[in-house]
This record gives sequence, structure tokens and C-alpha cells, in this order.
Amino acid sequence: MKLTDDEKAMLDGKEGIGRQRAMELLVRYCKALGAERLVDTNNVATAINATNPHQREWAARGDFDGVFAEFNVDSPDRFEMPPLKAFTCHLIGAMDVGHWQVLGVPERLVDLQRQSEAFFGPRGIQLMQTCTPYQVGNVPVKGEHCAWMESSAVVYCNSVLGACTNTEGTASTGAAALTGKIPYWGYHIPDNRFGTHLLRVECEVESMMDWGMLGYFAGELVEEDIPVIDRVGKVPNLIRLKHFGAAAASSGGVEMYHVAGVTPEAPSIDAAFGPRRRPAQVIKYGPAERRATYDNLNSQATDRDIDFVMLGCPHESIEQVWEVAKLLDGKKVSANTQLWVHTPRAIKQVADRNGYTRIIEDAGAHLMSDTCPAISQYVPKGTKVVATDSAKQGHYLPAILGVQCWFGSMEDCVNAAVSGRWNGAL
Repeated sequence: MKLTDDEKAMLDGKEGIGRQRAMELLVRYCKALGAERLVDTNNVATAINATNPHQREWAARGDFDGVFAEFNVDSPDRFEMPPLKAFTCHLIGAMDVGHWQVLGVPERLVDLQRQSEAFFGPRGIQLMQTCTPYQVGNVPVKGEHCAWMESSAVVYCNSVLGACTNTEGTASTGAAALTGKIPYWGYHIPDNRFGTHLLRVECEVESMMDWGMLGYFAGELVEEDIPVIDRVGKVPNLIRLKHFGAAAASSGGVEMYHVAGVTPEAPSIDAAFGPRRRPAQVIKYGPAERRATYDNLNSQATDRDIDFVMLGCPHESIEQVWEVAKLLDGKKVSANTQLWVHTPRAIKQVADRNGYTRIIEDAGAHLMSDTCPAISQYVPKGTKVVATDSAKQGHYLPAILGVQCWFGSMEDCVNAAVSGRWNGAL
């Protein structure tokens, strides 16, 4: 490995044991990856919690320095958490402390969460608490090197923003936050960002549901490669691209995609594939593939009585919260069903001011922040059948929680919450 003078100084312990342990981790990481050097970063998205079973003993003693050293730097030594070198935001967490009773979270864990936030916030962890940091202020520019966790955030960062990140973990992002460094490999290298597969769209892809299904189809076929989407018709907005990437990262392992004429590194098909490159495969997505994808996403459900409706994966934009409010205005959620809508806390504050939260709550639903059922693993007690407009949640919830799950449009899901029955259709 080639280390710069400032990297050698941190590795030699000249900036304290915390940065030394972080650099040691990054050097081991580089060697495992075959990376020859590190690259500077000033944009980290990580998760620092003190509420999982392995961390509670440390947190109960008030030793949040120990939590950070053990779980975010993988250090055998406890050290006092030094000031962060990189701008670092907190991703989605384990609970919404404002709705802990609705979630069914034990109060002792709520207290630990509050203590954790009180410790890490003043030390430079920006408590955005969302899987969509780009919706609430963390918007890296094209070519910027980042160190992000969370599959749906990573694929958006690479594809829609044109910034550069691999899917990192808690330890590598913790080390990046302390050092401002991350291994230079994978999607940090320009030559690795070209497309591999061409996906020709031969049917209408318009709604958020359409884009979620297209992403789910693409991820299943390309797995960890880079699809290039052609012939999409109308330019997709943030919501549609957000759901495409989240679905593709769930059914496959997609960390980057291109939409010809839309995403920043794909002004054309040729540009997306780069010099001297041809698609490894040309894939058609037409009416038959669309129908098969919809049926696949709904293959885990048979019972039409709905216990729980979940919206907001990835977290809802203010536009989506507005749409939910309009669909619920003047209606009531069924007594046999619960509806939870998830959005970043910063966006919820806008929804509060706009009156959307009141409309949602008057209907008997809840507008929540900071978490989602796949992360928290909290759903209403007795839940057996779920409905969601998220292909990502449709993929994960049956496996994580052992529930049946229906997938459809936002309107289908709100109607299911109001009627207590699933009547969605393609």
C-alpha cells in the first residue's frame, strides 16, 4: 500500500489511539480488497446505535465511547471518541422515539436511544436518522468520494447524483469518519462505473409502482452488475429513481445503474457503456415481464384481510406524504388495520406545518420517522398480512418477519388500510 504522510502519521499513533485504530482497520480493509491506496472523503453515512443486544451492556454503563470503539471501529481497545474529520450523517435507526408506544418498544430501550443521541449528536454525528439522507441535506456532487452504508442510499448516490461510493459497513464508515479516508477501489474508480447490461423498456413505465417493478426485474437479472436503462419515455423524478434503485438493490445487489439521457454519467447509451464496450446482455422488459414481476412480488400472499399497511421505504418525500394525506383526507383507517407512513424527521416537520400530519392522524394512521419495520422489526402485534407500495419491503418483510405481503400502488395500499381488504391489481 501507498500511504500519504498524513495517513502514516495517523497509523503511527501521532493523532491518538482512536485514529490509529481506525487507520489500522482501513489498512486491513485495503489489503483484503487489493486496494493500493486510500482516497480522501468528507461525506460519510453511517449508523451508530446503542440499542441492539450486543451494545446494551456498554450503553447501560453510559460507556458510549466504548460502543463507538467496539462497534464502529472494531477496536480491541476502548478509547475516547475523538473529533470527527469527515462530515458524517446518521442513517435510519432502530426506533422512532416519538412513537415508541405505537411501535411497542420497551421504555428502557427508548431511554438508551435518547442517551445515545445526546452523546453522539454533539460529537458531530448529524442525526438525520433516515435511509434517504439526500432528501434532507446530504447531497454530494458528481465525482465526490463518499463512504456510505444502506443499499438504497448507495445506489442513489452513485447513479442519480454521480458521486462515488461502495456499500460500506459500520466499521469502515466509522473509520472513515475519524480519518477522512476510505479505500480507493470499486465504484471510486472511473473505469468500474460503466454499464454492463442493456435493459430495453418496451412497455409503459410511468408510476412509482412501475419503477419499483422495473428495478426489481433488473436486479434479479443483473445481480451485482450495472444495468443501463433505455427507452423510458417520460423523465423519472426523484421518487421513481429512488424506488427503482431500492428495488434493484434488494432483488439483486445493484449499487449503480444508468438511465440514458437522465442520470449524470449517461448522456447517451454509448456514454453509459464507455469506450470499446458492448453490453454483456440485452434484456427486454415488456408487458409479459411486467406482469411476471408483479406476480412474483405478490407470490408470498394469499389472505386478503390486511392487518398492517406500511408506506415509506425508502423514506417518503414531502410530495409522497402530501399524496398520502390527499388519499386519506376525510376517511378512516379500518378498525382491523394499522397504517404507518415513514419519512425523515426533517420532512415530518414540514408535514406538521402543512397540516398533512393532522390529516393522516385524524384518519387513524401514524406518520413516523427515524426507522422502518425492516430495520426495527417492529410491526403491530398479531400482524400476519401486510400491504406495501415498496418492492424493497415486499422482498424483505416475508423473510424477516414471517408475514404475508401484498405489493401495489400507494392508492391500492391506502384503500386497503381504509377497507381492511386487499383489492390491488396491475
